[in-house]
Amino acid sequence: MNIEDIDNQAINNPLSKEELKKQFVEKTKELGLRHTFTFDEAWEVAQEIRKKQAYRNDITTLQNQMVEAGCITGDELNEMNPIKHTFAGGCYVREIFNPAGMVLVTKIHKKEHPFFLMKGKMSILTEDGVKTVEAPHNGVTKPGTKRVIFTHEDCVFITVHATDKTTPEEVEEDVIAKDFNDKDISLDDVEKLSKALDLDIQLIINKEKE
Repeated sequence: MNIEDIDNQAINNPLSKEELKKQFVEKTKELGLRHTFTFDEAWEVAQEIRKKQAYRNDITTLQNQMVEAGCITGDELNEMNPIKHTFAGGCYVREIFNPAGMVLVTKIHKKEHPFFLMKGKMSILTEDGVKTVEAPHNGVTKPGTKRVIFTHEDCVFITVHATDKTTPEEVEEDVIAKDFNDKDISLDDVEKLSKALDLDIQLIINKEKE
């Protein structure tokens, strides 16, 4: 058995939490293992990874369906949602106006940065669910974030990016991922924990082969 076999079993015939906990304890005793994580930490990480991947798949599908349905994109979308670009003190400030009644799918952010809703009210869908916010409101965008936004009112939304770039095109190349396979977002905190979990699993496999 290898990691691929384990992956297939986990997808097609997953154990319940209690079944997995029993197996975890039995194998730890049997093989004299030591672990990087507690069982509950490992379980929570696994659930977070699955939630993140399911959301990424769903939002990508939604965006493709919107394009196929003829929703506006490109220059037409930009004309309806004008952007103001400002550079100052090693920062790029991006201010966008979104008219009321729009459904927008954002690009994929690959760097952490603050955002500010300066005007209006919007509902935002992320992997954590739907949240309705009203100006003034601010927060922090995490790497790998891609949102679906519905504007209840005309909105003004600002993001601030630390950068040494000098044009909006260069900044976008630096801070926006083309897809979820981008290395800068596939190695976020959850994925790093996933790799550590895989290491624990591999140790079990190697012990059983001895």
